[in-house]
Amino acid sequence: MIATVRLRVLAALAAVTLLGLPFEASHAQQAASPDVSKGSFLLTIFLRHDQSKTLEQINQHLQASGYFKKFPPEGIEVVSWYVMMGVGQVVTLRVPPERLREVNRAIEESAWGGFRTEFYPTYDFKAIAAQQRN
Repeated sequence: MIATVRLRVLAALAAVTLLGLPFEASHAQQAASPDVSKGSFLLTIFLRHDQSKTLEQINQHLQASGYFKKFPPEGIEVVSWYVMMGVGQVVTLRVPPERLREVNRAIEESAWGGFRTEFYPTYDFKAIAAQQRN
């Protein structure tokens, strides 16, 4: 499953990086964030709690692995960070494509063991949805 998620992320990055395409559908390109043209993309990460552990055990693992120092890497913008009750945490980052590996490594080296992780390329659809409703 992790390999499948990585392949999806890499395919989306290839579209953005190699073809210069934003993640939005072609009819919605005019509403694209200006940051897309600067070469960054949004990445949403699900940090699902390991429910076989207590919150105290998870936090001990994260502290011991250096999670709080490693994630997110220095200079990576946090767009949002929410707790979803019964799921865990959902973090959306703005990531330059050349720093994707660094974000991935920070998760692999520190979050695994406390969280199960899922990665999703993301785009802001709020303005487009509002336009469609009008």
